[in-house]
Amino acid sequence: MKILIDNPITGTYIFIAIFVFAILLSLRKKKSEGFFPISITNELKGVAILTVIFGHIGYFLVSDNRFLFPLSTISGVGVDLFLFLSGYGLVVSAIKKSRSVAKFYKDRLLKLLIPFWLILSTFFLLDFFVLSKGYSISYIMSSFLGFFPTADMYSDINSPLWYFTLILFYYFIFPLVFIKKRPWVSAILIYVISFLALNISFIGGVRYFYEIHSWAFPIGVLFGGLICSESGLILKKLATDTIAKINFHRWSKVFKSIASYLLIVIFGLVIVYGFYHSGAGKSININQLISIIVTLSFVGVFLLKKNEIKLFSLLGIYSYEIYLLHWPILYRYDVFFKFLPNWLAVSLYLILFIALGWLLKKVSERMSRVFLKEKNKIN
Repeated sequence: MKILIDNPITGTYIFIAIFVFAILLSLRKKKSEGFFPISITNELKGVAILTVIFGHIGYFLVSDNRFLFPLSTISGVGVDLFLFLSGYGLVVSAIKKSRSVAKFYKDRLLKLLIPFWLILSTFFLLDFFVLSKGYSISYIMSSFLGFFPTADMYSDINSPLWYFTLILFYYFIFPLVFIKKRPWVSAILIYVISFLALNISFIGGVRYFYEIHSWAFPIGVLFGGLICSESGLILKKLATDTIAKINFHRWSKVFKSIASYLLIVIFGLVIVYGFYHSGAGKSININQLISIIVTLSFVGVFLLKKNEIKLFSLLGIYSYEIYLLHWPILYRYDVFFKFLPNWLAVSLYLILFIALGWLLKKVSERMSRVFLKEKNKIN
């Protein structure tokens, strides 16, 4: 059952004012760390988790869709951002550090599975002892294996975990098809394999989600390959040398600044368009195309902007943990919307999610170290 709220438009305006103030307060001068440093990927992950949270609140938690509009309209872009950055990150890591398939699975899957199992165990126990809500043995077993063939916001243990099945699939196939010298071939293979996998009948309940997000991960792989592969580095060097040769005019810095701000404006307008025309209700290809264009526009803005937004970085650092825990807390264990003004409830939930994300990350990292230490002793 959705939560009844009063004054959704006024509440939205108040929250946006607080949100903008928090962003301005967290602005810091960007440090020069290369073309696409981890600080920017963290900021983009922060944007992604915010769009997901706002979408879930605005369209599935509260009774009036006007609350948090238009912030609530691009949660699909948030998912694409996560997938794009995952594909990019895997390629960068694979190019910089060679590792066996077994080593890849051990390192990557531990980071995915430990917090996932902790959250899943917690909510299964809470639902049973606090809400007297039970689940079948087969449902519990398939959940712990990371298989979520349905995504019912109100009956599943944690409906956003359909994404976990998808990212687990990508992590499984990535080291098997990754070609270090030709990442673009890997991107094509990943897309083809995922396209074929969509025809498997037992994913029917979430098939639509997989279809509208099937481009983002391969595009992230392609982007990472263009930046970090040998051919990509050669192209970057040629471009840098060419710019250096023509950079003799005393107004060149001014022209660069004008071009940079002009691109930010263009990307910003595309993002604003996406807020109001997300593609929802249109064909899968149109929906996906709009989402990808808006996703890449966010990447463009964050690459070009001069300041770092610490609020986004903080959310980005704990974005995976927040993704795992936010919806059951919002829907089944709400403590803020029932007693507080809606704008205050959202603000407090963001603070709570950061705190819980930090705690889950710390516990997961400690468990991972203990697991690896025990395994090394056995070996």
